Amino acid sequence: MRESEFIQWICQQGGLDPALVEVGPGDDCAVLKLGGERLLVTTDQLLDGVHGSLKTHGPEALGRKAAARAVSDIAAMAGLPVAMVATVAAPRGFSRPQAEALYRGLRAAADELSCPLVGGDLAAWAAGPGPLAITVTVLGRCGELAPVLRSGARAGDVVCVTGALGGAWRSGRDLTFRPRLAEARLLAERFGLHALIDISDGLAADLGHLAAASGVGAELDASAVPVHADAAGLADPLAAALSDGEDYELLFALPEGQAERLLASQPLGVPVTRIGRIVAGAGLTLIRDGRRQALPPSGWEHET
Repeated sequence: MRESEFIQWICQQGGLDPALVEVGPGDDCAVLKLGGERLLVTTDQLLDGVHGSLKTHGPEALGRKAAARAVSDIAAMAGLPVAMVATVAAPRGFSRPQAEALYRGLRAAADELSCPLVGGDLAAWAAGPGPLAITVTVLGRCGELAPVLRSGARAGDVVCVTGALGGAWRSGRDLTFRPRLAEARLLAERFGLHALIDISDGLAADLGHLAAASGVGAELDASAVPVHADAAGLADPLAAALSDGEDYELLFALPEGQAERLLASQPLGVPVTRIGRIVAGAGLTLIRDGRRQALPPSGWEHET
């Protein structure tokens, strides 16, 4: 079973009350209408051996990453975090000092991101080698802005990305990143974004998610993709930038004129790079050395 296919099936089931649910499964957050406010809801898991290593990285680093991963989904909608809750399934033999260290990691990210940790649950595997599993649910709000969805990109839009990509999990940068909350908010306020996503699965995979949700295709300029120093020494740095994932940078589509203003002013404190454009049709195309080739939306994909 592939995660993306199962999520697509869930999205097809429907049955949600539109008076309450403005956006259901399939985007970075659900959007609920409560009175005059929009409530953002997201949840994310961190599994030992999949998203990090308890033995190598320790419980504090994994706790911090679990919290930051979930808050990054709020950034991906240009929202504002309000609070988080966390549940932990601990492996047998997980000690009190380890539990305290995990809490410190969760709490450090929560405090840093102004998203208080307000509750949760702790359980332990009764038998067998069950791994450490951390689930973080974050509530957010939209304030005066509408949430920026994956599904608004239009043919003719420019595709941009913040920061540089590739090598995050190879270097440990995935454990210490800070979600681009302020940057997403500023982009949405000043530059009329049409679509937005954070890069967790990989540039190609997440651009594929954005394009598919919007019913469009995208062209990517290989020479423009900003490759992080963590990937520069690899055999194929571009491949790492396209598919490594865990960068948690912002990937977005916006009108040509707005993109020109943004790229000229560079107001974020982190570089913004134009890497391609949205086109009519479907699928991704990579333009490399003047040649065009289909770009599979490769990256992280849960399979069972």
